[in-house]
Amino acid sequence: MKISFENTEYAFAYKSNKELKKARFLFSAMAIGWLVNIGTRITPWAIKARLPINGLLRNTIFKQFVGGETLQQTAIAANKLQQYNVQVILDYGVEGKEGEDNFDHAADEFIKVIRYAASQTNIPFMSVKLTGFARFSLLEKLDAAAGDGDGYEGRINLQILNAAEIAEWNRVVARLDNICKEADKNNIGVLIDAEETWIQDPVDALTMQMMERYNKSKMVVYNTIQLYRHDRLQFLKDSLAQAAEKKFLYGAKLVRGAYMVKERKRAIEKKYPSPIQPSKESADTHYNEAIEFCITHLDKLFLIVASHNDYSNLYTTRLLQQNNLPLNHPHVHFSQLYGMSDNITFNLAKAGCHVSKYLPFGPLKDVIPYLMRRAQENSSVSGQTGKELSLIKTELKRRKFSNT
Repeated sequence: MKISFENTEYAFAYKSNKELKKARFLFSAMAIGWLVNIGTRITPWAIKARLPINGLLRNTIFKQFVGGETLQQTAIAANKLQQYNVQVILDYGVEGKEGEDNFDHAADEFIKVIRYAASQTNIPFMSVKLTGFARFSLLEKLDAAAGDGDGYEGRINLQILNAAEIAEWNRVVARLDNICKEADKNNIGVLIDAEETWIQDPVDALTMQMMERYNKSKMVVYNTIQLYRHDRLQFLKDSLAQAAEKKFLYGAKLVRGAYMVKERKRAIEKKYPSPIQPSKESADTHYNEAIEFCITHLDKLFLIVASHNDYSNLYTTRLLQQNNLPLNHPHVHFSQLYGMSDNITFNLAKAGCHVSKYLPFGPLKDVIPYLMRRAQENSSVSGQTGKELSLIKTELKRRKFSNT
């Protein structure tokens, strides 16, 4: 079976003409670099100043990229996606609130997400960001003590911490353990997000600990591998070897990455070698090699191809077919962000693949950081906005002449 991502009828079947025209307007605006730069700077300030822009945001960028302000509101998007065999990864999109009370609240919200997901038929996963319930500077201190390459082995050096910090870390571990325990009980997968390189080692180590605890007989916990880092392909191989040695299943969610500008800037400022790949081509090569590695080890791991890259998604389907594996293999899942790359998502679903939309939710004022990243990403990623616009325009033109 040949899969193509050019079929816009499948890609946008779930959107009305009015919704498509709104999307066309939004992506046209995001194609204007200076407008995005100004918008991403003043929007957070305008929200804090309580200027009357909530309605505008809610009916444009929020509606395009977010499932709703509450869990219950996500049901509208999730139910529509389900009609086209597209599943959902739920993400509580609130970021950047530090303090123990906020951390406890975030952990409680993640558990609510799990229980809600378990009550639905279309939500196999939820996403967790460790910095949602762990102090950034604590993770940074632990990372500095970890040493190169230790993260995949699950080692965390607590000797560098004082008694209060050890107690604080134990609370972080307890929060994640409670989340994973609830997910295990309700058969929901937990996707632990990647973070900046200077806090990633303790995230990797704790994720491995949770995998060892909960992935003995079924998949519960997944780590996120950022292939725009030049060390992550080897990290993936080492992690699987460690999982095989300790006899637990490994979950790998493959992404290219989200912190490239920040990572390169910090490396220059602190005068250490950049952790980022030297070119997009090398990042693409490592990403596709990681897919191939995972496909050849599906007896030991579960793979989520979280990519907006046409070739990487097609390459995955070709590898499955070449290895006489079904496109709906139970250990292989595809995912794209809600509001982006519908041509990939819905054509994969049409072909019978397991595929989902990453669906964030949360109060408008709290998901502003997420929305600003979406605007910046679509503006800065080469060709992304133009591609989205072209597909939308093609579908609107097709509908005009076919009256469908």
